[in-house]
Amino acid sequence: MRWLTGWCTGAPRPGAPAHEPPGAVAPIAARTLWTGPDPLWAVGDWRPEEIRLATLRPGAGASVTTGPTAPDPFEANPATLRLAVLGHCGATDAELAAGLAAARGGAVRHLTGWPGSYTVVLRSGTRSTVLLTDLAGARPVFHTPWGDGTAYATAALPLADLVGAPLDTGHLAARLACPEAPEALGAGTPYLGVRRVPPGHALAVRGGRPYLTGYDGPGAEGVPGRGEAAAVRELTRALLESVRFRVRTSPAGPAPLPAGPSGRARLGVDLSYGTASATVALLAAAVPPATAPAAAGPAGAVASYPSGPYRAVPARTGPPPEEPGSGATPASGPASGAAPAPRSAGPVRTGAVKGSWARSAARPSPGTEPVAAVTFGEATGTGTVPAAPVLAPDVPRLRRTVLAPGPDTLPYADLRADPTAGPLTDEPGPELVTAAWAEARFGAGGTDHLTGHGARQVLDGHPARLADLVRAGRSRELLSPVAALAGADRAAAGVLTGALRTPLTVLRAAHRLARIRYPDALDDAAVRLTLRRTPDGSGTAGARSADDLAWVVPGPAARWLSDEALSAVALRLRLAAREPAPGDNPGAYRARNALHRHARGFRTLVHATEQPGQRLHAPFLDNQVVRAARLLPDEVRLQPGARPALLHAVLAGAGRTDLPPDWGRGPRPDRVTTVRAGLRRAADGLAELFDAPLLAEAGLIDLPAVRAALDRAADPAAPLPPAALAGLADLVATELWLRRVRARRHGACWTGLPGPVRPALSPPRLS
Repeated sequence: MRWLTGWCTGAPRPGAPAHEPPGAVAPIAARTLWTGPDPLWAVGDWRPEEIRLATLRPGAGASVTTGPTAPDPFEANPATLRLAVLGHCGATDAELAAGLAAARGGAVRHLTGWPGSYTVVLRSGTRSTVLLTDLAGARPVFHTPWGDGTAYATAALPLADLVGAPLDTGHLAARLACPEAPEALGAGTPYLGVRRVPPGHALAVRGGRPYLTGYDGPGAEGVPGRGEAAAVRELTRALLESVRFRVRTSPAGPAPLPAGPSGRARLGVDLSYGTASATVALLAAAVPPATAPAAAGPAGAVASYPSGPYRAVPARTGPPPEEPGSGATPASGPASGAAPAPRSAGPVRTGAVKGSWARSAARPSPGTEPVAAVTFGEATGTGTVPAAPVLAPDVPRLRRTVLAPGPDTLPYADLRADPTAGPLTDEPGPELVTAAWAEARFGAGGTDHLTGHGARQVLDGHPARLADLVRAGRSRELLSPVAALAGADRAAAGVLTGALRTPLTVLRAAHRLARIRYPDALDDAAVRLTLRRTPDGSGTAGARSADDLAWVVPGPAARWLSDEALSAVALRLRLAAREPAPGDNPGAYRARNALHRHARGFRTLVHATEQPGQRLHAPFLDNQVVRAARLLPDEVRLQPGARPALLHAVLAGAGRTDLPPDWGRGPRPDRVTTVRAGLRRAADGLAELFDAPLLAEAGLIDLPAVRAALDRAADPAAPLPPAALAGLADLVATELWLRRVRARRHGACWTGLPGPVRPALSPPRLS
């Protein structure tokens, strides 16, 4: 886990010397970026190109450095500006210098518009520090009072370690009951006293006191009159830039694909998630090589970043890429993933977006390195084949690897061993129970592995957006999505349900959400939570959409919480009803909260499965992609098959015009059978885990009900609602996380800390 930390001290105590250091406390194995009374450290396996520092002094130009450098000496000059950008940032040195100069007037939004995913720290003088989160929430910032000032970090666990914070059982109850509701979660974390900065906000620490300000509003979403073509064009540019930046700036690695544990491909893509991952794979394969000269070095030099341990999974690797000259030629069309070369008679119109590499005449050089494309398959009598139709057509640069699923890759596979032996993530999440499956994919991937995480939340139309159309007086545009739901229910549940019940239920729920007042909606949600009226996801598609048409929807694990925990979360909702209502429509509000929850899950997945030296990328969670997706009108998002159509348009804008019109519209793979198989194999481990669970010790769950649900889930003949599997994953992951937190040693992140005596779990604090 990589993290950034520092603190800002307040005014010195009377009689204390100026710039009194806060003792000998410092993070272990940290790299000092800024010195002085308000230091800044980078902790973990940061690559040199992931740390960029800029300094602007009065009367001089800005200086920009990249990689490990000596920390700047402390200067008691209030006019000196410092900027630290950590992560994958596509800004040039000149853009960083210009951005730092523009920040002198207090503007910070322009610092978040560069390609990539990164964290920005801005230091003005000696007593003002500003940290910026991203819009999705994949790069959060946390803070807590410490000493005479405020300590901050990009991970909550080190701050809890610093101040000795106990676990906040009230926040854990809110995460299980309403995981997408900021009204229940607030700004808290699983650690008492450690606060989270909301996505799209800036944490400004002045004189040791924290202040939160939003640097980016929700955006003009779904405004009538904004053209669909302009929005798709902006989305195409943003996604192309995000993928191209990552492909061209990843560190040098071994050119051939790994044949075993000793090597790893430099670039990897994931084909296990459908249209989004296939889109990223096709875009990455079409990126031409960088024109910069290759770095000088001895032949056969070892890559700068080790690949780490390789998890051996039975796999079948596809044929090697075609030799130069045997693949696509300028006369054979765009089979290589790049656009056709212009003919001598004149340029060919490919539909590519202006400014993208697909419009240029340059094609990938014959020596372009392959890209490892990893997907899971299913065992048959003749071998292992992909479990779903491959959405990426034959591209010579994509070197496919089909992994054969086995018992070690099923969900809950880690429970057969010691539950406390797994990785300790910053926060709990259901990704912990599927870590073995993801670790097998990423272990066979590249040093820089690109995924399609976040596309569904960024591009899809949340059902609550139907209420936004009603509020805007565009009820006629509800006909197409409601007709699609009615058609699906007519095929699944009969003519009466599809032709009458589904349209009436969905339209009535949309009009109710559009009219209800925000405080009344939170009060209704609190009542439903107290009475355990939680949706189980077992109805038709129309019924599930109607259940989502609300300001707050209980999570799937709420049905197994104790009465005290549910009452405490309901109290939080009633207290939040006294606050001002959000400034945007309920559909945009719910969609943004769903994106934040998914970004938290992706961050947990990275902490649990990322190999040493490896980087997992999610271009759809970048700021510029999220901003571009906000321009899509609501009526476009809510059309049936909107996400495959949008991604098809993105690929066409990049020059990939050979895809069929129905690309990406196939059925999704069924994960229920795999999850229940994992539950059956891990039945003994789950029974042992919930023999004396910490969740019951904290008063959070109804233990007999949880045990009965686990028994039903392990029985293949017992019916189980779809939401029950997701709820059990939340409970098991939280219990695993609690045990790993309990087993860790206090002060493992810091040196110079005293050793306070703290309980393994704080007393129940549900309010």
